[in-house]
Amino acid sequence: MNYPNGIKREFKNIKTYGNRGMNLEQDLNDTNTYYLNSDIAVIHKKPTPITVNKVDFKSRNDAVIKEAHFIIPSTTDYNGVYKGKYIDFEAKETKSLTSFPLSNIHKHQIEHLKKIYKCDGIGFIIVRFVKLNKTYLLFINDLISFIDNNTRVSIPLSYFEEKAYIIKEGFNPRLDYLKIIDNIIN
Repeated sequence: MNYPNGIKREFKNIKTYGNRGMNLEQDLNDTNTYYLNSDIAVIHKKPTPITVNKVDFKSRNDAVIKEAHFIIPSTTDYNGVYKGKYIDFEAKETKSLTSFPLSNIHKHQIEHLKKIYKCDGIGFIIVRFVKLNKTYLLFINDLISFIDNNTRVSIPLSYFEEKAYIIKEGFNPRLDYLKIIDNIIN
C-alpha cells in the first residue's frame, strides 16, 4: 500500500478471521491487560526462568542475549488473583480436529496444578482447537479424572464438549474466561 507521502507499507501481520486461532497467548495477554486495567483481576504471564550465559554488549541499550539455558522447568503459563482466589493455568493450542495430545502438557505442570487445587486455588488448562476455532477451559479435577480413568494418550474433543467450558470470543475482553470462574465461585 502506498501512502500519500510515498511511504510503502506492507501488512504482513494483519490478524484476520482465518488465523485468529493461532494467537491464543496474545488473546490471553490482551484479556489479562483488560482485566488489570479495569480493576477486575491481576493475572500475568509468568516469565520462563533462564540463566544468561553470554551477552553481546554493543551499547547499554542494545544488549543482546547470545546464549542462555533453562534453570528449571517452568510451572504453568499464567497466575494471579481474582476475587480473593488464587488462579493458575496453562494455555495450549492443538491443530488436531479430534483430540488434544496429553504430550502437550508436561507432568510437572499437571502436578503443579494438582497442588493449586489441593490448596483451594483455582487451577485449569485453556485449550484452543485452532482449526475448529474453539477455545475450552478444563478444570484440573476434570483433567486428572480423565488421566486417572483412561489409557489414551490424548483427550478427545468429545470430552472437552462434555466436561469443559467453551470460552466465547469477544472484543473486550477477548476471551472472558473469568465469566466461567464466576460460575464456579458462586
